[in-house]
Amino acid sequence: MGLHKILKIVAFALAIIGAIIVMVIIAGDDDSALSMSGNLLYVAYAVLGIVIALVLIFVLKGLFAGDIKKTLLTVGAFAGIVLISYAMSSGADLDLTPFTDKGLDVNEGTSKMVGAGLYAFYALAILAIGSMLLGGLKKILNK
Repeated sequence: MGLHKILKIVAFALAIIGAIIVMVIIAGDDDSALSMSGNLLYVAYAVLGIVIALVLIFVLKGLFAGDIKKTLLTVGAFAGIVLISYAMSSGADLDLTPFTDKGLDVNEGTSKMVGAGLYAFYALAILAIGSMLLGGLKKILNK
């Protein structure tokens, strides 16, 4: 029996269990609804755990089945962009008193991380737009 067929059977069984619990919640009184809603959350947690486990398994399987060198170079380039963005961010560019007066725990480290995230986003957005434009340009020139 293939993995796809097994996963379809598990998904169908979890859907039936969830539907039964929902029907019991709808048909019951308030006390049974509260106790059964916890059971429905356990079904949701089980489904979430299964999905996360399967995603990790198939990602790792695809990672090792493909070109590992190219994958590691891409991850390294991404990490490099994040490190450069973190180095570029100063963290002391603004007055933090409006945030701290409202009770928010914002300090220079938090500001530096936000700045690094913004710089990384800008760099990755420029790379994505540039690669789309380059791909389109190559397609136009090859016709």
